[in-house]
Amino acid sequence: MRTLLIAATGGHLAELVKLRERLPLEEAPTWVTFKSEQADTLLRGERVLHVHEVNPRGYVNLARNLPIAHRVIRSGEFVRAISNGAGIALAFLPLARAHGLEAHYIENAARVEGPSLTGRLLELVPGVRLYAQYERLARGRWRYAGSIFDAFEPASAPRRGDPLRIAVTVGTLPYSFRRLIERLLAILPKDAEVVLWQTGWTPLDGLGVDGRRLVPPSDLSMALQAADVVVQHGGIGSALQALEAGKRPVMVPRRERFGEHVDDHQEQVARELARRGLALMRHVDDLHTEDILQAAELGVRAVAVPPPLVLA
Repeated sequence: MRTLLIAATGGHLAELVKLRERLPLEEAPTWVTFKSEQADTLLRGERVLHVHEVNPRGYVNLARNLPIAHRVIRSGEFVRAISNGAGIALAFLPLARAHGLEAHYIENAARVEGPSLTGRLLELVPGVRLYAQYERLARGRWRYAGSIFDAFEPASAPRRGDPLRIAVTVGTLPYSFRRLIERLLAILPKDAEVVLWQTGWTPLDGLGVDGRRLVPPSDLSMALQAADVVVQHGGIGSALQALEAGKRPVMVPRRERFGEHVDDHQEQVARELARRGLALMRHVDDLHTEDILQAAELGVRAVAVPPPLVLA
């Protein structure tokens, strides 16, 4: 049986690549995603179909992907489509179900309090099978499928020496997070070495920061491994990268009220990871030097055999 795995780049793709290890797939899938350096790295050697990038509320490109989805699904090559969003799922899963394919939607782990807009829209499509990553959200048509974070557990991580090394990542969303950069400049230990400022679309004028908008995945992995402390926004992709590097990140969620994201789901993600002992959560104004020093003594490790995800 051939399977389509469908995900937006960024946190969604990073999550689905990790979840794939726990899915009951009998053969190599075909991936559907956007063209990006991240996708090229994570999916090297895989069969990949690139489609138009759908940004948050990007309805024009969603519509442009519909003919592509129709052509792929009607090819007769596939029997199952699995997606964790975001808007790209709306182009493929309803069509997949309409043509008799199994259609599975795993809500992104960023949605701690309830379904995303994509999830709510797919609730209206008969036959699409819906899965939450939190047991308390398993109600109605939603079933509990396990969590991406089940693959990690807390651990200690003694500092490796001086100076303290810091990696800062704010993701690649087209929104500024200057508040975090300014706060870090005010509270980081004076002798700390910042091994990476990944600043995305944040304007850096007047800050004296040597920021990088985009960082190749290999460079990012090396920086996270080299750091004693990772400070990041509340994105799923950034969280997974830190956890896989054995770091317990200081997660500082972007806030809608400051124009840093389209909603406040990053706060939900950070709270959930803090509850599991996999992150320290702080808001920008609550972030202090002591939090950086505390994080340097904490880490995570991979669970030897994470539970499988069974799609009913």
